[in-house]
Amino acid sequence: MSSVKFAFAASRSPNGQAAIKDLEAKYGSRPIEDADVIVALGGDGFMLQTMHRNMDNPKPIYGMNRGSVGFLLNEYNEDDLEERLAKAESVELHPLRMKAYREAGTSQEALAINEVSVLRQTRQAAKLRISIDGQVRIEELICDGCMLSTPAGSTAYNMSAHGPILPIGTGVLALTPVSAFRPRRWKGAILPSGARVKFEMLEEFKRPVSAVADATEVRDVNEVEVWEDSEISLNLLFDAGHSLEERILREQFTV
Repeated sequence: MSSVKFAFAASRSPNGQAAIKDLEAKYGSRPIEDADVIVALGGDGFMLQTMHRNMDNPKPIYGMNRGSVGFLLNEYNEDDLEERLAKAESVELHPLRMKAYREAGTSQEALAINEVSVLRQTRQAAKLRISIDGQVRIEELICDGCMLSTPAGSTAYNMSAHGPILPIGTGVLALTPVSAFRPRRWKGAILPSGARVKFEMLEEFKRPVSAVADATEVRDVNEVEVWEDSEISLNLLFDAGHSLEERILREQFTV
């Protein structure tokens, strides 16, 4: 039996369920509150779910890929798990906090590890006013949407929208438009992590917009505020030589 106290969590996929059965038999398993480390078995989507479920939990999370891409996960291997963890490199992440105000006068908050996006709900483009730290920077952006991304999320939706890839630990966020129509030449901005971004929806009754923080969607919003919540920290573990920083750097040279 292992001297390290593991808490295993797995996706519902056949690969995830087979992996958790084998690893629990080999290393044993504890409830999360009694464990030294949480081991997540699945794809990137399940890893995000695991991080969201443990926002208030200081335990480190070590993911092993039993999905497809596995950008946030380590290679799956049942052997030498204790040794790999002893040599693992730690990365600290802070989520974004979204506060979305609805047309009905209510509001909802949610956290995002990857990005917060505001997106058109219908065939008509959205019209947005964007302010940074209380100062209007774009009076009117006509687009399919716009997002604020963390460095960890910069290789996800942000990259597919032609936003910049951000190295971990640089203290910046990416503000990236989605299919901007006017101003056509605006490609986005890189902001300090302490910036507070506000999206105001113009003509929101004619052009309804939803706000999405990772998997949480709020529809028919008229204003959205987003900022990094530095009081929440997530500790991810990566195999030596395969850190998240290295993966993000390598992604910039992929052709």
